[in-house]
Amino acid sequence: MGFKVNRELKRFLEEDVGKEDITSRLLKKKQIIAKIISREKTIVAGVDFAKQIFELKGCSVKIIKNNGKKISANRSILEVKGTPYSILSCERTVLNLLSRMCGIANETNHLVKLLQKNNSKSKLFATRKTAPGLRYFDKIAVEIGGGYKHRMSLDEMIMIKDNHRSLETLESLIKKAKKTSKTIEVEVENQKDAILAAKMGVDIIMLDNLTPIQIRNLTQKLKDLGLLKNVKIEASGRINEKNIVAYGKTAVDMISIGKITNSPKGVDLSLEI
Repeated sequence: MGFKVNRELKRFLEEDVGKEDITSRLLKKKQIIAKIISREKTIVAGVDFAKQIFELKGCSVKIIKNNGKKISANRSILEVKGTPYSILSCERTVLNLLSRMCGIANETNHLVKLLQKNNSKSKLFATRKTAPGLRYFDKIAVEIGGGYKHRMSLDEMIMIKDNHRSLETLESLIKKAKKTSKTIEVEVENQKDAILAAKMGVDIIMLDNLTPIQIRNLTQKLKDLGLLKNVKIEASGRINEKNIVAYGKTAVDMISIGKITNSPKGVDLSLEI
């Protein structure tokens, strides 16, 4: 996707600073040390990006807790050394990104653990329901939490959804898709379309807004017809911590949840000098 991390981090910083941090310019130029501290239990996510942001302003950074580490409240994540201006002009950008990424990692890990505790082999996937401009970082946080990315952008794979099918038949779209070398996924809401997609050799069938019972019945039908061997089954739509175990017990290969990235609960972090 041509994504440049340094360029994006620089853009985030420029968005917050503007022409310059006029308040921090009032402070004396001297070397100080500050720490970023988590005020609550969390999985650390995004600390390498935080380091890069501080380094854009000439700070030196020591990472205390690496990505994926679980820490209790009031523990330090990283230590930064630099002038008051260089550190404080980065403060909010760093805390915002870290808070969001830690929150996404926490929510992802919570759901993954629910599946694992119930012996489900279903894998948890993020969706494209991310904040514009933050998708790369959101999906990295999902991976840190134990989940998977799914597609990052529209050019990675073919996914035939309801709006596509409102303009052309499912059979026609699959035939066209098969002429490419891309992975093909089809969103379906009934048994008839699932059977058609499986017979035509798609790679993934997404069962959208079906109940666990409906999914069991549908996958059993595909199995009885010998169509389940070469296709992955994905469950999606209205899945949350209250029902994810039930979906995991259907033995679907993939469970996708938009909530982990479209409305994460940020972690309470602070920078202390």
